[in-house]
Amino acid sequence: MFSPNHTIVTEFILLGLTDDPALQKALFAVFLVIYLFTLVGNLSMVVLIRANPHLQTPMYFFLSHLSFVDLCYSSNITPNMLHNFLSDQKTISYAGCFTQCLLFIALVITELYLLASMALDRYAAICSPLHYSTRMSKDVCIFLVTVPYTCGLLNGLSQALLTFHLSFCDSLEINHFYCADPPLIMLACSDTYVKKMSMFVVAGFTLSSSLFIILLSYIFIIAAVLRMHSAKGRYKAFSTCGSHLTTVTLFYGTLFCMYLRPPSKNSVEESKIIAVFYTFLSPMLNPLIYSVRNKHVIHAMRHMIKVTFFS
Repeated sequence: MFSPNHTIVTEFILLGLTDDPALQKALFAVFLVIYLFTLVGNLSMVVLIRANPHLQTPMYFFLSHLSFVDLCYSSNITPNMLHNFLSDQKTISYAGCFTQCLLFIALVITELYLLASMALDRYAAICSPLHYSTRMSKDVCIFLVTVPYTCGLLNGLSQALLTFHLSFCDSLEINHFYCADPPLIMLACSDTYVKKMSMFVVAGFTLSSSLFIILLSYIFIIAAVLRMHSAKGRYKAFSTCGSHLTTVTLFYGTLFCMYLRPPSKNSVEESKIIAVFYTFLSPMLNPLIYSVRNKHVIHAMRHMIKVTFFS
């Protein structure tokens, strides 16, 4: 990327969450613990689902992919952030920034549509239990995870290319802890109209279309549950959706706050705080959300621990 004085941009500086050295060391410890919990939780969930024959159902198939995406999502940002907490040179290369930006957008969009696929699975399980195995066949499940990965990759690549097609001529300090679109746009000295509109359209469409699928699925689910005569049946149906609804609320709420507004100095500062929730807390909490009060996961986990350590 060339600026008007014909110098080449080779790296950016990430300002991070704070410039206080003492606070940086404390934050290093906090985010290291969060990252380790995220790694262990999501990796355990993937291994558990793949290894246990009792968890070979569409719901857990989607959950294993959600855990995999969360694992990649957190690993895309956290290692570099932890390094910068302890380093005087808080830089990231131009290629590294491009890759981080691309993967971040791709993984966010992948997770949005994976959550939509999981909602369709719950709809099929509750509204058509007798036809569930045929409607959610192996081919259908593979299709419902292939589409999110494909949409995520294509949108991530196109948005990253638009961002890094801009000219950066003044300060190369990114006011964030990773290479995010809004603060990168604030650095550009070329026309950003196309990029801003593209970001708004893609963010608006992916958020609204995936959320529409989820809401429509739950409208049918609620209608089906209300027709059930057994209170136990209603409770069982709603309990299978509770974990998914919690994840959806946490993830979508923070993303709507982050992206559906024009970039500005105030919004970028606020977005750093919001980004902590969906970048670190959501990937860490998802394995807990889906395992707490889930007797199948708890039983499989106990069996795996027993076989691994006590056999």
